[in-house]
Amino acid sequence: MVAITDPRADVVVVGGGILGLATAHALIRRLPGISVVVLEKENTVAVHQTGRNSGVIHAGLYYPPDSLKARLAVRGGERLVDFCADHGITHDRCGKLVVATSDDQRPQLTALAERARANGVPVTELTPGAAAEHEPHVSCVAALHVPSTGRADFAAVAQALAGLVTAAGGEVRTGVQAGRATTTAEGWLIDTPNGPIRSRFLVGCAGLHADRVARRSGARPETRILPFRGEYLDVTGPSAELVRGLVYPVPDPRFPFLGVHLTRNLDGGVHAGPNAVLALAREGYNWSDISPRDVASTLVWPGTARLLRRYWRPGLDEMIRSLSRHRFMTAARLLVPGLDSADVRRAPAGVRAQAVDRGGTLLDDFHLLDGDRSLHVLNAPSPAATASLEIGMLVADRVVAGLAH
Repeated sequence: MVAITDPRADVVVVGGGILGLATAHALIRRLPGISVVVLEKENTVAVHQTGRNSGVIHAGLYYPPDSLKARLAVRGGERLVDFCADHGITHDRCGKLVVATSDDQRPQLTALAERARANGVPVTELTPGAAAEHEPHVSCVAALHVPSTGRADFAAVAQALAGLVTAAGGEVRTGVQAGRATTTAEGWLIDTPNGPIRSRFLVGCAGLHADRVARRSGARPETRILPFRGEYLDVTGPSAELVRGLVYPVPDPRFPFLGVHLTRNLDGGVHAGPNAVLALAREGYNWSDISPRDVASTLVWPGTARLLRRYWRPGLDEMIRSLSRHRFMTAARLLVPGLDSADVRRAPAGVRAQAVDRGGTLLDDFHLLDGDRSLHVLNAPSPAATASLEIGMLVADRVVAGLAH
């Protein structure tokens, strides 16, 4: 933990994940000499969403044209690859297959190809024979090849950003949890266990706690974070040899997640997943992780009941898949039928921070809430890590404009 030596800053950023650090880095590049302090409650950066994901650089094919996700993922993927190359971070552009496993998925695959092209993402439609040239053991009736999809070590990206921030005179204070923030004539007074910090501008990039950080500063977000745990299985032994790269299903239109897919990691390992199960804690990486406060927060939100009514059937399927390895593997075998359940074991899970409005709608796009000398990133699920450098620039632009007033 870094002791607080200077109680004043131009900007305080709450959250030491990849978005908070990308924002701090972008601010320092935009305004050399600006004093930026990043507050991270854990003892190191990138502990939660940044360090617990598939490690995929998304191409940007899934998102509505002209959405923030589409624009920032496409540009952000390019910038991220350049950043990794410049800083010696392991990465590649391996491409991926999106496969239709039945004829009724063909129209969805065609629509996905059209959306990809509208977003400027190159894709190639493949026959089963052509798909087998990329993934010999895949089962499909048609497929898309997406060459710009890649892989990166996002935790290493976050650590590199933290190093750049501190090298440029900023501070990354780990083990420091931001408390209530109150307005002052000069900006903000932010409570911490080490004493208050004064700041001209406040930025919230708190991921799983984004709405709470916003409310502690007096904001009134019309959304609540619901935590969706994404569970994985490590694929080992002969089954691991059946997967060359990245194999994704056609997304289920009933459910706003991408479905169980197969990923060969940068270290050569293969994992299957994730599913999407409503967790019992915002940092609930296992069924045994239960937070009464978080459960109550989920249940009292009016959007939760509406969400569950809307998605009860796919939600039930996800829960069964969580509890049954057989059902989990059934989903994976739709992509690669030769996978053997004897070759899989449980792997560390992640938790996705998903904003839900009062009507029970899961916010699809990134969502930023501007306030008086404050800005909070309230919804930044996948592909936020891919788009992180672009999101950081977007936030920095708004902060600079706010500081000028």
